[in-house]
Amino acid sequence: MLEIACFNVSSAIAAAEAGADRIELCADYAAGGVTPSVDAWDEIRKATSKPINAMIRPRPGDFVYTTLQLYQMKLDILNFKPVASGFVFGILDSENRVDEARNRELVEMAAGLPCTFHRAFDTVPDQAEAVESLIRCGFTSILTSGGPADAVSGAGNVARLQKEFGSRITFILGGGIRSSNLAALREQTDVPWYHSAAITQPGEMVDRDEVSRLQSILKNN
Repeated sequence: MLEIACFNVSSAIAAAEAGADRIELCADYAAGGVTPSVDAWDEIRKATSKPINAMIRPRPGDFVYTTLQLYQMKLDILNFKPVASGFVFGILDSENRVDEARNRELVEMAAGLPCTFHRAFDTVPDQAEAVESLIRCGFTSILTSGGPADAVSGAGNVARLQKEFGSRITFILGGGIRSSNLAALREQTDVPWYHSAAITQPGEMVDRDEVSRLQSILKNN
């Protein structure tokens, strides 16, 4: 299955039309993705009924948040609940471990909508410990490159996580995934979901042809 990270309305519509199974809607590609605008949903929904998950990230940078920033994340979840298919977020403590209490609060606020723990996972000191924490919190999936900056370098770690925990939580492989490396990554990791921004030119516009190529690889292998 193919998830495309989109940073504007046009990209989300293009990705859906090109065959993405799900959209992760964010803002600010250069910052690595932050919370988008609720207003974007109306226009996207006129063009597609594909699932759209909302990134909940109040600012760029690390994943240790103040009380005020946590409050903003809660407000954003409440605002998106009527329109989102699910949520993508992640909170760590000062030692870069999963902050179970705060993450659980947000999962509970999602009220049954699926929650993905994003690539904050790639900064934790103990991945197995983190997976157990996320399962306890109620997350349904983890977006990860396996630790390194890109999925090619971390694929071995993800393969091990999939083998050990794949029956208990869904892994989404992300981090530099392109049509040029997807087939090899799929063979190595065997995870059920693959995540790409499918951006091949300067800017933050999705490449419709790249989305089609990615989906073709997944369907034909």
